[in-house]
Amino acid sequence: MMKKLLLIAVLGLFSFNAAHAQTGLTGIRVGVNAGIPVGDVDDASSFKAGADLAYMISLMDIVQVGPMVGYSHYFGKDGGEDLQYLPIAASGRLGLPSSFVGGFDLGYAVGLSDGLDGGLYWRPLLGFRFMNFGIMVSYEGITEDAFDVSSLNVGVEFKF
Repeated sequence: MMKKLLLIAVLGLFSFNAAHAQTGLTGIRVGVNAGIPVGDVDDASSFKAGADLAYMISLMDIVQVGPMVGYSHYFGKDGGEDLQYLPIAASGRLGLPSSFVGGFDLGYAVGLSDGLDGGLYWRPLLGFRFMNFGIMVSYEGITEDAFDVSSLNVGVEFKF
């Protein structure tokens, strides 16, 4: 009798894990990205690099949400100053058919460089997921007073 209960428990755990693994989005998510600055920052920055870390919780089979923290670094052009931000946001992902993923991050980006206060942070994204790995394209926007810091990005996400 004990062996049957153990077998049922193990099969149940594997089934639960397989059901959540199909979305490929629940758990810790680590992403890195690179981008081209656009908008107001285009004249002052030549390249953008970033990284983020999130913990996603599955609300439904295809919807995940969770807190996210990141780092965005806009490299200055022609010896200009770099701009650095620490985005803190709510992150959401929607698993679409055929392993496509859509998402949106919304929060506040803390300015890390001298003279930067920070501002509203938002990032819509689309991607394609392969098991625990995904390729994403996104637009990142940080609105600080009347200054728009934004970029078009491509990156990868890993789920652990």
